[in-house]
Amino acid sequence: MSLEYIVKAPTTIKDKNGALILLHGYGSNEEDLFSFAPQLPEDVYVISVRAPYNLQPYGFAWYEITFDADENKFSNNEQAKESLQVIANFIDEISEKLPLDKSNISLIGFSQGAILSYGMAFTFPEKINKVVALSGYLNEQILPESFDVNSIKHIDFFASHGSQDQVIPVEWARKTQPYLEKLGLHVVYKEYPVGHGVAPQNFWDFKNWLEKV
Repeated sequence: MSLEYIVKAPTTIKDKNGALILLHGYGSNEEDLFSFAPQLPEDVYVISVRAPYNLQPYGFAWYEITFDADENKFSNNEQAKESLQVIANFIDEISEKLPLDKSNISLIGFSQGAILSYGMAFTFPEKINKVVALSGYLNEQILPESFDVNSIKHIDFFASHGSQDQVIPVEWARKTQPYLEKLGLHVVYKEYPVGHGVAPQNFWDFKNWLEKV
């Protein structure tokens, strides 16, 4: 397999089951979001994936983030695009290994993982049908130069952000809903009075959304 991962099987295994693929944030690992697994829908595989780049002294990243002398942050967008391809390859591989319903694969991403989940929707829309983007934003610089919006219209989006987020400004996240709605895409956007994290109410809101959509 191209990426390390951990998996929780559905309570009832059918010929084919859907999957929730969890993409963690910068400096974390596959154990992080997997703590959600016991409360997530029971009829799907929950697959938490480890990002490919090793950070010192610990943790992993989907792409490099650098700081200049004034503490401005720069994302390595080329590395981010490479990680989109790696995630797409992983979805193909895990679909061969497990009996997945390829028409029912959703991404749940936090921070860097959320940014890449948006990127996946625009770059490989045929591979996913839902995106839950937690504490991230839509980075247009990693999207394809041109895309067919009709190929994305089957994807539903749930976006959320902490209004006191000190890592990714909430203003960045607020641009997501108008951007997606202008393209005619379905999006729910919510904010919570927290920093860079997932509030309990945020978890229950996206869980209910997943079950409803």
